[in-house]
Amino acid sequence: MQARRLGWVTLFAVAMAYLEAVVVVYLRRIYGITDLVRDVAAYDSRLAALEAGREAATLVMLLAVGLVAGRSPQARLGFALFAFGLWDILYYAWLRVLIGWPATLLDQDILFLVPLPWWGPVLAPILIAALAAVGGAFAVVLDDRGRALRPGPAAWCALSAGILAALYAFMGDALRALPADPETLSRMRPTAFNWPVYSAGLLAMAVALWTSRRPAR
Repeated sequence: MQARRLGWVTLFAVAMAYLEAVVVVYLRRIYGITDLVRDVAAYDSRLAALEAGREAATLVMLLAVGLVAGRSPQARLGFALFAFGLWDILYYAWLRVLIGWPATLLDQDILFLVPLPWWGPVLAPILIAALAAVGGAFAVVLDDRGRALRPGPAAWCALSAGILAALYAFMGDALRALPADPETLSRMRPTAFNWPVYSAGLLAMAVALWTSRRPAR
């Protein structure tokens, strides 16, 4: 049963989240950052490229776990989503343990730098991560039962619209600043988070997952 491997993938996510959190602790200490909104580190194009590469490598690692753990495309994607979701949630849990941050789930965070800076309250990526983890585990369990997730046209449209809405909510400030050079973008700080657009996107993604269920052949 592939579902038994979810435990090993969970262990991987716990360890990877700890590693990621420790890297962030080091970076904050080196740059003297205690408040992401208030403190701005000196821009270094080489370090910015390295950081973007680190983020890309993280996604490759999570995808690789799915490819190794699953025996079918659905299970592989499911394991990858499950690992991604747990990793993201546990990353914040480890930061809370290590440095006492975030103080609340509404604290602002820099989520990604690729292709533009993503900003948002901690709660926002956690909700998407929870949906990814649940959806990923669901896909693995269904695959074990010989059932497939087969999104219809409406589900694909809802999923695409939901992803785009969430991305816009996270990157809206950076998108509105274009065309801006990387240094200017790195110095941006978030405005009010667009909860209505984000919530609509999250709901659309959840509906797409729910309606993708199909009975066994």
